[in-house]
Amino acid sequence: MKAKDFFLQAKKKLTAAYITKVALLSGIAFVLYMYAKFPLAFMFPSFLDMQFSELPALLAGFSLGPVAGTLVIVIKCLLKFPFSSTAFVGEITDMVLGVLYVLPASIIYQHNKTKKNALIGLIAGTLVAAAAAIVINRFVSIPFYVSFYFKGNFDVIVNMLKSLYKGITRKSFYVYYLLLAVLPFNLLRLGLVSFITFLVYKSLSKPLHWEWKSKKVAAEISSVHDENETKNETQIDEVNTTEIEDKQ
Repeated sequence: MKAKDFFLQAKKKLTAAYITKVALLSGIAFVLYMYAKFPLAFMFPSFLDMQFSELPALLAGFSLGPVAGTLVIVIKCLLKFPFSSTAFVGEITDMVLGVLYVLPASIIYQHNKTKKNALIGLIAGTLVAAAAAIVINRFVSIPFYVSFYFKGNFDVIVNMLKSLYKGITRKSFYVYYLLLAVLPFNLLRLGLVSFITFLVYKSLSKPLHWEWKSKKVAAEISSVHDENETKNETQIDEVNTTEIEDKQ
């Protein structure tokens, strides 16, 4: 696709309804991201919060396209920047993982909008994001937190996890944390988001396409109006013809 064609298609999609829906879903995602979260301290480290803010982004991706889903993820994370307690690293990590989750799912679904493709897309997105979470935590998040918050003292974060993982040491930290916390936590969390999305996306897609109904109603009204005008014109022609015949 040429760049010109791409921008023309993007311009057609960028309607008032599209912007309104992306803004609405971004607002809902932000509220879920900011407030509707809770830890599962008996299973995972207490700083890993369960939250379902990707759900509105998936609905945007499925109903409006991959770009809309990505925008919802980015906007909800940017809105949380002023409230960050992690020097923005947590929000940026969530942004990257959210995009890696929503983008594959919505691209696969948009290719062929069937329940089978929705399921395949959700599974693919979950696996991609869970794998990325391992890489990002290993090479970005944990090194940053240890350096920034604990002044390089790795024993602090090791001791935080000893109540859950008795055999954890500084040497085995990443094995325990990545394989027993990060991986199952993200599979569980994103798996639940995927399950809820699969159940509700079809029923919620209709309200998200309200402008289609408006256009349909407008088209029907216009069609009826045109038919009435045609009938009136026909009746006028018939009357005129009758008057001419009477004069003759």
